[in-house]
Amino acid sequence: MRIDIWSDIACPFCYIGKRHLEAALAATGAEAEVVWHSFELDPTPRDPSAETDIVAVLMAKYRQSRAQVEAMVERVVSMGTASGLALRLTESIRVNTFDAHRTLHLAAEHGCQDAAKERLLAAYFTEGADLSAPEVLAALLAEVGLSASAVRAMLDSDAYTAAVRADEQQAQQLGIQGVPFFVFNQKVALSGAQPVEVFQRVLMQCQAEAPAPVISAGAACESDGCEV
Repeated sequence: MRIDIWSDIACPFCYIGKRHLEAALAATGAEAEVVWHSFELDPTPRDPSAETDIVAVLMAKYRQSRAQVEAMVERVVSMGTASGLALRLTESIRVNTFDAHRTLHLAAEHGCQDAAKERLLAAYFTEGADLSAPEVLAALLAEVGLSASAVRAMLDSDAYTAAVRADEQQAQQLGIQGVPFFVFNQKVALSGAQPVEVFQRVLMQCQAEAPAPVISAGAACESDGCEV
């Protein structure tokens, strides 16, 4: 079975959805090739002078009080905790994730894309890592088996730019507006961080080669924010 996933690193539901899928794969015993595709929730360049307090950013974005935003963040953190993740959302650094996506394409060529995706998500959501810094990306990818110097050399070039853009163009063609977005065997789609049992049902349907609908009620992140 092949599972194509459109996802951004700066998306808590993408991390939660990854855990839910992994749990479903373990529960069903299904074997799958997972392919990660690029999706930028905020493709604008990072502004060093921009507000760095995530709560303040969300307050301005949603026009809500600090208490309301903190409650919203806590709900996402609680979802992460239930999935075994210790999310530290208020410590995440807002960055442009384009270069991080390029490193995932490099990792795919070396057979360690899933490990690289996991490492970047953990670094972003639990360690407050600056994933726009080339030296940070190189060190993180070195932990999963890539050469740090090779990663730096790649980042200094335009390598994989076309691959990232191709993923994003395909997402537009598929009508993907939020992530995570899962496509099973190129014919069954599942949108959002669905519960584990929903993933299990889709996996079993795919194993039985039974048709299934697109399901889009799961929590997801879009360019204008994350559902909570």
